[in-house]
Amino acid sequence: MAGNGAVTRNTLRQQIADALRDEVLAGRLPPGTEFTVKQIAEQYEVSATPVREALVDLSAQGLLESATYKGFRVRVFSVADFRGMVEARSLIVDGIFRQLVERGTAAGATERLVSVRRRAEEAMRAARSGSLEVLIGYDLRFWRELSGLVGNAYITEFLHRLRVQCWVFAVPHLQREAQLGSALWSGHSELVDAVTRADANEVHRLVHAYNQHALDWAAGLEEAGA
Repeated sequence: MAGNGAVTRNTLRQQIADALRDEVLAGRLPPGTEFTVKQIAEQYEVSATPVREALVDLSAQGLLESATYKGFRVRVFSVADFRGMVEARSLIVDGIFRQLVERGTAAGATERLVSVRRRAEEAMRAARSGSLEVLIGYDLRFWRELSGLVGNAYITEFLHRLRVQCWVFAVPHLQREAQLGSALWSGHSELVDAVTRADANEVHRLVHAYNQHALDWAAGLEEAGA
């Protein structure tokens, strides 16, 4: 019975963490929003223990931070933070694609590329139509599955957390964009094609363009005083 209770609690902990992460990524819990364990427990009608554990998990992922009176706050990232994230992810992604192109993919990757391509197509359509919340879901899955082709779970998980943080910063600003479609990168399918062909030059060009797109967008925010 004790084991079953632990499994249930851990499952609930993950469900609460996932739900809160989705709320943050959708902009329904904007940066700076404060709340307590008690408030979240009442909202989801659960006990405090799995809520506290979920909030500690999200804090460890860099999405929350301690607030006044032992509560939590959605972390506020600056433009400088975002630039640092882009630099970090560019180094990781560069390494991932260098391995994919030069050394090949992990076993079973051919079948997984089919799934990656589907994610890419959905992400591309969402980006071009300006469907931000839909894009975020497919974009995160796309990069998780694509980075997973190298067969290193540590790299995949680190990149995923970094990308979630990038979206946490970007969402409030993107929601105010008048022409959202033009502000979103949509080169997912081109990137999968280049990886499939093992075209190192094209992969490098696309990844560079992707990172530069993010940096140019951040520079525009600074100029606008965001």
